[in-house]
Amino acid sequence: MQPKALLMCRNRQSLRLMASALDKAEMAFDSCDSAQEAIELIVRGKYSALVLDYDLPGAGQVAKLARLAPPEARSVVFAMMGNSTTIATGFQSGANFVLSKPLAKDRVVRALRAARGFMRTDRRRSERHTVNTVVYLLFGKKVAIPTLMVDLNQDGLSIQAAEPLPAVQEVPVHFLLPGTSHPVEGTAEVIWADDGGRAGMFFTDLTPPAQKHLKTWLKRRDKKKVVVPSPTASHKRAAHRAVTS
Repeated sequence: MQPKALLMCRNRQSLRLMASALDKAEMAFDSCDSAQEAIELIVRGKYSALVLDYDLPGAGQVAKLARLAPPEARSVVFAMMGNSTTIATGFQSGANFVLSKPLAKDRVVRALRAARGFMRTDRRRSERHTVNTVVYLLFGKKVAIPTLMVDLNQDGLSIQAAEPLPAVQEVPVHFLLPGTSHPVEGTAEVIWADDGGRAGMFFTDLTPPAQKHLKTWLKRRDKKKVVVPSPTASHKRAAHRAVTS
């Protein structure tokens, strides 16, 4: 079933851009222009995503209300943030993704496609690997926050920090893959974060050596996974005949 979004916005330019981005991400949508109408629509219908303009009154309350739904029915929340609001405000109210205005269509489409992974069982384009290592997030020249890597693939990673992360959209990352001595360094875009210190990121600017190193390591990891097929009924009958003949 095609995911459906609820878009709460009054700005015509933002509405046109979001409508085009949602169409490109293969998502249907309804629209409204107030928090009261958004809440009424949420109660009556099932939305996979909420796209909320935080320049409108009550947007934060809509996001908080959406987070009260059971996990299996919870919408992914996008916060469109202007100059009058901060990224931290969006995350603190329960938003999973923050879109800074003026909106850039390519960035919006990428965020929507990333969010679709939370709405489907086949959530990622490539398999994620559980990896135990430390990821250093570099904030400024002197602040390096150590976090634990939860899982990893060629597109990105998820991490667990001791505290909620500072509100940023991109952050330099540095980590060593288990069993290696060559660091993976580059920049990652924070695509979701929560107040428990968890976050998911897409790689945006890995160095060429880091890209090659990561790809090689993941291929070796895949080769170590040996899948033993379960015997079919015909195989079982053949084995039985061989034993009893």
